[in-house]
Amino acid sequence: MDRAMRRACFGGVIAWLATGGTAAPQSAPIKIGYSMSLSGGLAGGGRQATVAYDMWADEVNARGGLLGRKVAMIKYDDQSAPSMIPGIYSKLLDVDRVDLVLSGYGTAMTAAAIPAIMQHKKLFLSLFALAANDQFNYDRYFQMLPSGPDPKTEFSRGYFELAAGLVPRPQTVAIVGADAEFSAMAMEGARENANKLGFRIVHDRTYPPNAVEFDSVIRSVKASNPDLVYIASYPPDSAGLIRAVHEVGLGATMLGGDMIGLQFAQLKAQLGPLLNGVVAYDLYVPEPTMKFPGVERFLDRYRQRAEAAGVDPLGLYLPPYAYAEMQVLETAVKAVGSLDDAKLADHLHKSTFDTVVGPITFGERGEWAEPRILFVQYQGIRGGDVEQFKQPGRAVILHPARFRSGELRVPFDPMKH
Repeated sequence: MDRAMRRACFGGVIAWLATGGTAAPQSAPIKIGYSMSLSGGLAGGGRQATVAYDMWADEVNARGGLLGRKVAMIKYDDQSAPSMIPGIYSKLLDVDRVDLVLSGYGTAMTAAAIPAIMQHKKLFLSLFALAANDQFNYDRYFQMLPSGPDPKTEFSRGYFELAAGLVPRPQTVAIVGADAEFSAMAMEGARENANKLGFRIVHDRTYPPNAVEFDSVIRSVKASNPDLVYIASYPPDSAGLIRAVHEVGLGATMLGGDMIGLQFAQLKAQLGPLLNGVVAYDLYVPEPTMKFPGVERFLDRYRQRAEAAGVDPLGLYLPPYAYAEMQVLETAVKAVGSLDDAKLADHLHKSTFDTVVGPITFGERGEWAEPRILFVQYQGIRGGDVEQFKQPGRAVILHPARFRSGELRVPFDPMKH
């Protein structure tokens, strides 16, 4: 063996020992870790997000990976339980030693993970968490939710601005929601908006997060005789509340609010015409004002995979944003040329990203710089066929004005549906 070959061999041994006797980092996959609600009350959204993440991973690997390395997604089921989150992220960060980390689905899951993320100084991309970073102000946190720099008030602003524009103008409002993290923050913002616009709050109560009976909740609301009914609810209770509204016969000038779950195909099919007249928040609907480049092609691909996976066949609410989250991450990694968390965070703060949900720019606390929470009204729904929700005119956009695609119909009368 000549001197040059001996040097090459010696250098290879040193490099091998430096990695603990494993393969060189350049040949190992980039590990992206996250928890996700694959069971429990939030599984309807969590399983959709996983399909979108896996779509992206397959596509990026088919293109040669990131930085010349394949991507591996590592996930654990948090069972929709925030108490599971600290243990999951400890395993991801300390045992699996993932390179990049994502949040689970929702506010409570994200907030429970942030302390561990901060301790490890990791970049943290979050999915649909309302104001989760307000208490931490972590500079490596970035949110995939178009709620803008003031998310608590933004989540209900459109609802109350629509009501303020009615003639005659409503005067009173009932506020009701689950005694849980998302609902509590959404209700706080609703109170601020109601007071700012001069609506008198005549009912303001929460119900237990594990409630299964909602007639008594709605009867209590009805007793206050409000003009407006604002509800902040999670998927398991949104359907129960809508049914209770019809069973009790609760009418109002406007009824709806921040009701998570009404966006999912399963609940749309279950409720059908009971949704007519409800004014609810959403993030993407197939109206002609929201034809972002690439979004329809994405939905076609998603629906093929969703059918095989037995997941929500519409994919209108969460999947485009989950996929856009990965587009942001991919673009940042390519631009920075490394997986360095500090450099990636700096790039995300300074850049605008083109995605299937349109251009995204992040503000100071990692929220979207410009808000884009939609308020839609369900109209003309017949039966429980989910195919009708792929067409325009079933969830018409009322707010914000730049995406408006229809007119608000009032009052909400449960006897007509």
